[in-house]
Amino acid sequence: MKRILVTGGAGFVGSHLCERLLNEGNEVICLDNYFTGSKRNIEHLMDHHFFELVRHDVTNPYMIEVDEIYNLACPASPVHYQYNPIKTIKTSVMGAINMLGLAKRVKAKILQASTSEVYGDPKVHPQPESYWGHVNPIGSRSCYDEGKRCAETLFMDYKNQNDVDIKIVRIFNTYGPRMNPQDGRVVSNFIVQALRGEDITVFGDGTQTRSFQYVDDLIEGMIRMMNSEQGFWGPVNIGNPGEFTMVELAKKILQLTNSKSKLVFQPLPQDDPMQRRPDISLAKEKLGGWTPKIQLEEGLLKTIEYFEKVI
Repeated sequence: MKRILVTGGAGFVGSHLCERLLNEGNEVICLDNYFTGSKRNIEHLMDHHFFELVRHDVTNPYMIEVDEIYNLACPASPVHYQYNPIKTIKTSVMGAINMLGLAKRVKAKILQASTSEVYGDPKVHPQPESYWGHVNPIGSRSCYDEGKRCAETLFMDYKNQNDVDIKIVRIFNTYGPRMNPQDGRVVSNFIVQALRGEDITVFGDGTQTRSFQYVDDLIEGMIRMMNSEQGFWGPVNIGNPGEFTMVELAKKILQLTNSKSKLVFQPLPQDDPMQRRPDISLAKEKLGGWTPKIQLEEGLLKTIEYFEKVI
């Protein structure tokens, strides 16, 4: 049994990670300040003997003895991370410093949940880990993009200077049950609007692309990365290389929900990337042949079933 700390553990991804780690026989401490996380996401775990829930903000230091740390704490949707941009970048930067300091003190292995947003609006397609990105440092999204880029820098510096055992994953668009209906991400937006019979809001002309990964595939990739060979710290892309335009996604959701909603087009937000697709060659090589198992239609059906219950 390992003792594992998950920051942001009551969030969409964090709750699935806590559940999987418990099912594998570990003791899990879930840390969250509930800015975007919710107790509802982890209420089914509350009676588990080896699950502990702590209300805490990672911008403040936290002391505990653990074997591993998964650092997920940070709002991840544009609606939430732009609501308080200073808080967002503090969470990424100070949160990384505090968790890395903890890992250094107790000699824990630590994984950083980074993001495909470090690539910005990419000039290289698909995006390999060797690509340095094309990011606006002063735009409306930069609190998140640059916060995550700085966190990666901190992780590498703690490894090089203090020999901290680090792992970095770059997460591409992920969806599934327990997404917040109001989080502003495209999959949840489209599903909620379709189920309510509202107009489906497509930004731009709908030709921009994304690659959508079901949450179970992400969790598998993160755990494999944490357990990967010593000396491999990443960063490594974790995503589904299937690429879809926003219009294709909207039409697929309309079909699966039997909705009569209509598409309406609105101006594209500032610095919204025009394309996004991971090169996952490194993940396949280093993470035991990891590759996404859940394709878009199967994952959307599971996600639609969840939203039908909660809205």
